[in-house]
Amino acid sequence: MNQTATDLKLNVICADLPAPPLFWRDDQGQRHGYEADVARLLASKLAGDTAFVYRQWADFYPALEAGEGDILLCGQGISEYRQTLADFTAPYAVFDESVMVLRDSPIRRAEDLAGRRVGAIDKSLNMALAETFEGAIRVPFSGESEDVMGDMVAALRRGEIDAFVDDDVALVPLAEEEDLAIAFTVASRNAWGIAVKKGEPERLARVEAALAEVKASGELRALWERWMPTLDYPF
Repeated sequence: MNQTATDLKLNVICADLPAPPLFWRDDQGQRHGYEADVARLLASKLAGDTAFVYRQWADFYPALEAGEGDILLCGQGISEYRQTLADFTAPYAVFDESVMVLRDSPIRRAEDLAGRRVGAIDKSLNMALAETFEGAIRVPFSGESEDVMGDMVAALRRGEIDAFVDDDVALVPLAEEEDLAIAFTVASRNAWGIAVKKGEPERLARVEAALAEVKASGELRALWERWMPTLDYPF
């Protein structure tokens, strides 16, 4: 990111899978959603334009380390493990986590998961939550998949798992499908941040400054309320 040029692109590492209202691509290849617009908003303060660098979930941090993108902005809850892989900005989002089941499932609370197979993305904050459900049988899903959310939904429908954990914002649209339901939500208040390659304090500081600017100006809130009007703005 050149500090003086305005015609360069901010290269944003992210996933190419449908996860509305956070992100998805239309038939013309245009990326939409809250995170897509956050990336564009930050780019307008930093570099003038945005280029999305699509990688599988498991390849995010190797791609960042290899310099394939300037930042990683794609559903990254700030965990102790991830902080060993990259440096993070202050949060641009805060979400709770929900448990998804089939609509006719008897699961309604954490205690109902004892002896049940519960899926989550491997090494994610969602899996960390699944590990707190006493007696649950945890089933990790690989981030190497091109559509790990789709994999978990398919496994649930096939009866291979009894439930799976993901962030509430990602599950609200799925709960509108006739065979799926949110069993319960845990107020985990996970903070999501923008990852920058370790050892690049100047870049981290510039992204932090741009994020602080759009928070103070109300621009970030406007995006939140556009894409997620049913969720309280957290800042």
